[in-house]
Amino acid sequence: MLSQFQGKSQYDKSIDETLRPSACGPVTASVILQHMDNPLSKIPINQLYKLLGTTRIGLFTWRFVHRLQQLLGTGWQVRKCSFSEAVYELDSGRPVAAKFDKWFSFNWNGGYEFNYHWVPVIGYEKNASDVTLILHDNGSPSSTGNIRHVSYRVNHEVLSFVKIAPLNTSKRH
Repeated sequence: MLSQFQGKSQYDKSIDETLRPSACGPVTASVILQHMDNPLSKIPINQLYKLLGTTRIGLFTWRFVHRLQQLLGTGWQVRKCSFSEAVYELDSGRPVAAKFDKWFSFNWNGGYEFNYHWVPVIGYEKNASDVTLILHDNGSPSSTGNIRHVSYRVNHEVLSFVKIAPLNTSKRH
C-alpha cells in the first residue's frame, strides 16, 4: 500500500457544494497528481471539475483520459489500462484511478461496492481466491474519505482502471 498517499473528500468545504455529489473524478485525479508531485494538483477542485468536463452525472472515462492527457501534456501518459497493468503501476509506487460504473456497463443488478464512483487505488492484497483492492474512498455527505478494502472478484464487471504516469518514470515515484 502507498503509505504516503493523502486522500481528500469530495465533500470537503473547499469544493463548491453544488459540485460535491459528482466531484469524485476530479478529486481522484487531483490526489493522484499530488502524490506524484505534479503542479497540476494545485489547481482547485472546482476549476479542475470544469477543465476535465465533469457533469452533474459524473465524469465519463473517455473524457477523464482525454482531458487529463491534454492538461498534463506529452511528458505524461493517461490511458485506460488492464487490471494487470494497474497492479504493475501500484507495484511501481503509482496510484491508479478506478471507476466503478454499473450503469454504463449494463450490470445493474450486482451487489457492487459503488454504483458509479471514481476512487484512487493505493494498494492491493492477493489471496488464493481474490485480490482485495485498497482504495481511498472520496467520502459521502455523511462521512469523510477513508481507506476501504474491496473485492476485485465481486466488482470486476463494473471496474475500469486509468493509468496516470510520467513517461520518464525514473525521475518520479
